[in-house]
Amino acid sequence: MLKRIYWLSLLLISLNSHADSMLDYLTDSHGKYIGPTVEDQVALMDKDRNGFADVFEVRAYLEKQHGAGYQKELLDKWEASASGKSCSTPFAKELYSDRTN
Repeated sequence: MLKRIYWLSLLLISLNSHADSMLDYLTDSHGKYIGPTVEDQVALMDKDRNGFADVFEVRAYLEKQHGAGYQKELLDKWEASASGKSCSTPFAKELYSDRTN
């Protein structure tokens, strides 16, 4: 039992020191955040330059950052919703159908 507590303590200490170094990296000497803004992140995702990042662009960006399959289940649901495949009511098929094909 003491062995587990020891290893858990070491893990928590290492995670805490990592968080402090990341916080130091993203703040200036006055403690003000200097990391990328949400606007910067959306601009990086917005490949068609229409002013917003749709779910397909978000997925491409996240998979580029974290590897293929990152949050696959969640992003599959988002894409199904964006494609109109998640609503099974008859009237929704016409409203949300993909007319680009």
